[in-house]
Amino acid sequence: MTDLAARVVATMRERDITLATAESLTGGMLGAAITSVPGASKVYLGGVVAYATELKSSLLQVERLEIETFSVVSSQVAQGMAAGISAATGADWCIGVTGVAGPDPQDGHDPGEVWIGVQGPRIGTLAPLVMTQQFQFEGDRSAVRMATVDAALSMLLRILSPV
Repeated sequence: MTDLAARVVATMRERDITLATAESLTGGMLGAAITSVPGASKVYLGGVVAYATELKSSLLQVERLEIETFSVVSSQVAQGMAAGISAATGADWCIGVTGVAGPDPQDGHDPGEVWIGVQGPRIGTLAPLVMTQQFQFEGDRSAVRMATVDAALSMLLRILSPV
């Protein structure tokens, strides 16, 4: 996790771009991984831990209809969380993570189901790049949360540094 966070911070510093996060199941672990890297303050604007469903709507402006229609564990909510933190912070790149850490299922979703949304910058009149990906992680609650942080950092790094 630390190596991935260091690579993300270094890449973003080289490009002079910023990052913000909106987290649910990780409870701040993603932001903590990023801020553990020296120099992260040059790129990381901050984050929101919206663990409760209501906070996803009230703080991050995720549409209630999307939550009710698709569930809080969905592509739409991961995208909405990324868009919400983007609107709140103005960061160039934003990550939203939602899912079920376990041990019990939630709203018909099994433990380990995770959705990650990444939103990029708006360029001129073009809409911002938005990408979501679903993951199914194995292991206990801690393993799912750590795997989510790694996956979010890896996803952003792949976007920023395509092969």
